[in-house]
Amino acid sequence: MPDASASDSPHTGTPPEDVFRHGLELLLAKDFEGWVDLWADDGTFEFPFAPPGAVRHLEGKPAIRAYMSAYPHHVDLHAFPDTRVHRTGDPDVVIAEMRAEGRSVATGQPFEMSYVAVVTVKNGLITHYRDYWNPLTALEVAGGTDAPFAGAGR
Repeated sequence: MPDASASDSPHTGTPPEDVFRHGLELLLAKDFEGWVDLWADDGTFEFPFAPPGAVRHLEGKPAIRAYMSAYPHHVDLHAFPDTRVHRTGDPDVVIAEMRAEGRSVATGQPFEMSYVAVVTVKNGLITHYRDYWNPLTALEVAGGTDAPFAGAGR
């Protein structure tokens, strides 16, 4: 049975790269709920480079929402410079290379993290997002604790 939310998405027919870029705009606007609304109800969010004990896999919109609700307590995002989104042989999949800039909420220090994301979008909604980032940078942002990794989905 198809995901009912997918057919009702206002983004149906929107190219995956546009959905991804809109998601970045929502994150910069601190609209984390709007960002979660870009997801299919059964979407999967993966963190292959997450350190031991950290969240590695989130299944479903409620788990993604719970995880993202803590994000603004760790990082104050300011920009995504140098963002490149690449189409793949699969029309539903894009690969994004980007750098996030902002400020660590815990330390007040500048935050900079490079990412590579493999994102699948079907019917205008994100169904799968594989997020590659440096766990050492994330630990530094939190002032040496594992605070950025707290949340649902362990």
